[in-house]
Amino acid sequence: MKTTIIDLSKPIQYNAGDPWFMRVKIKHKSHKKSYWLIRLALNLPFRLFPKNWTGWADDSIKNMGLHATTHIDAPWHYGPVVEGKPAKTIDQIPLEWCYGDGIVIDCTHKEDFVAITIDDLKKDLDKNGISIQEGNIVLIRTDRDTMMGTTDFVEKGTGMSKEATEWLIDQGVKVMGIDQWGWDLPLKYMAKKARELNDPEYFWEGHRVGIEKEYLHIEQLTNLSALPPSGFKVSVFPLKIVGGSAAPARVVAIMNP
Repeated sequence: MKTTIIDLSKPIQYNAGDPWFMRVKIKHKSHKKSYWLIRLALNLPFRLFPKNWTGWADDSIKNMGLHATTHIDAPWHYGPVVEGKPAKTIDQIPLEWCYGDGIVIDCTHKEDFVAITIDDLKKDLDKNGISIQEGNIVLIRTDRDTMMGTTDFVEKGTGMSKEATEWLIDQGVKVMGIDQWGWDLPLKYMAKKARELNDPEYFWEGHRVGIEKEYLHIEQLTNLSALPPSGFKVSVFPLKIVGGSAAPARVVAIMNP
């Protein structure tokens, strides 16, 4: 049997449902256009072009919010200091953290705007007879990836509570991920709730765990429904963006026979 690789990454393309300031814009340059560019920029006469060749295709990204893709957040995203030390930017994280045995925790039962708890995590792990080991990469399945490309993807969803995030870190997990827009409850909802509660500690509480305990999380995963609870590897290597708070990653699950 062959090794099976399952893509867990969102396509990088324009999505009208993304916040306006983060929408990806890609400019595709045709073979025909480069044909003339080669002629003018390199001063290569057309008679010296290889036969039956029309030039190369090229592309440029005109705008791309790093957090609008399937990406992994660096500790620097949460704050400039983590565990009392300068926070790592995305190019500084150890690559050893980015490959390991994967676990999927099913939280599809959680309603929008209701945070995932430690009990939610433990119940699903116990149901599947799984014990988290140090270095595991834990993926939280919510099935909100079905809303990708719509405004609901940004504005709806569950999210990880502070306590659940801390609990995973305490089990030895450095990298975790989720298949919805963000790790926390939706931002607009959290801002509204913080005002109602008059609580300055409520907003972005899952992310802010990373100020006290160093960890990374992946956002906007997809296809977690195609994975078993365990028995696979996860590869989540980010682009090496110097000084970056995050980076797009081609996240895949690898299942060997």
